[in-house]
Amino acid sequence: MTPRQFLVLAAPLLLAACGGGGDDGGAPAPPTGPPPPAAASYNVQTCLDQVILPGMTTANIVVPDTIKLDLNQPTSFPNGRHISDSAIDRTIAMLFMDVPRQGRDVLARLPLGPQANDVPFRTSFPYLAPPHGTQPPPGQGSNFNFRTDPFSAYVQVDRMANPAVATVVIGSSQKNPYNDDSPAVDGTRKYVTEITSTLTALTNALADDFTARGLHLCARPAT
Repeated sequence: MTPRQFLVLAAPLLLAACGGGGDDGGAPAPPTGPPPPAAASYNVQTCLDQVILPGMTTANIVVPDTIKLDLNQPTSFPNGRHISDSAIDRTIAMLFMDVPRQGRDVLARLPLGPQANDVPFRTSFPYLAPPHGTQPPPGQGSNFNFRTDPFSAYVQVDRMANPAVATVVIGSSQKNPYNDDSPAVDGTRKYVTEITSTLTALTNALADDFTARGLHLCARPAT
């Protein structure tokens, strides 16, 4: 499930939890009583500082944007990645949820998306399920040989080391520069301000929906 799918699918569930919406398909009833309070402002530094793995925080996992692997720890995303890991849900949980309190799969357990791949994975290499559709005939398509073609044969168009980082916490104006850059550039903290700013804006917008669903935010109200 992509981050966009998660947020789109979450909206009806969160709205229902808030008691909003109608069942007749018509326009919602006009609000009654006093206007709702202004949206709270949150400090997301506690989200970036929360410990996800021994010796590793959310900030360490998303900057630089690489897959980390500690052979001394059990392997499961974000420590390496199994094909069946709910990587998108876990990444979003690390960014928004109090993971030490609720666990990394707090969002994966919500009935918002597929609970398994639509086609069973293979039991031997390459393990991935067969692709949908048909393979390009010889002479058509990219036909890259990943074992022998030089790096110059490829063009970087996206970065998906940690799914949801580029999609969720990099704003529209910075997505192309971010995807053109490398983890080495991440190490200079070039995008730390962008990540913090975008995460803050999203938390401010979604906090009431998450809390209404009974979820616990990692962010704290700004003082």
